[in-house]
Amino acid sequence: MKKSKQIPLDFIIDKLTNSIENILTGDSFHTDVALVSAADLKSVSKKSGWMFDWKYELKQPEREVYKLTIVNNSTIIQGLISLEIRSDHVYMHLIESAPFNKGKMKVYAGVPGNLIAFACRLSFQRGFEGNISFFSKTQLVTHYIKTLGAFHFGGRVMIIDTNAARVLIDKYFKNQIL
Repeated sequence: MKKSKQIPLDFIIDKLTNSIENILTGDSFHTDVALVSAADLKSVSKKSGWMFDWKYELKQPEREVYKLTIVNNSTIIQGLISLEIRSDHVYMHLIESAPFNKGKMKVYAGVPGNLIAFACRLSFQRGFEGNISFFSKTQLVTHYIKTLGAFHFGGRVMIIDTNAARVLIDKYFKNQIL
């Protein structure tokens, strides 16, 4: 069995919002997170501005790929996350905002925070007390400590523990049952 290599993640937490927030108007939009299908990924490609091969991620049997969409607008993907349920936590393989949600001209802020809060919520649902881990680019370790409450486990491994997970879940999923 071929062992997949760890990709160091380099997402930026632009803003922790209550859902996702339109940059120009400041309006907030409630979101849904759902499993991705092959049909969902028809327009998701490097050609259309996505950095990662999400079709490959979807084919990995140990991974679950989720899409973030605005409530009542499930056809436009705001961001994607690839997760693996491990024996004692959830591991985040990849996370990416849609091309139109990156850079200076982005449409919505809060996409990465929303997806990570979902991963923490999933961890609670699977009995792992909100614990998630991921492999970070070295230069972003401090950023994840400050913005997510993550801690540096060693090397480039980052962990979001129960307390930090609760903060994120309360921010994004307030009034929703775990």
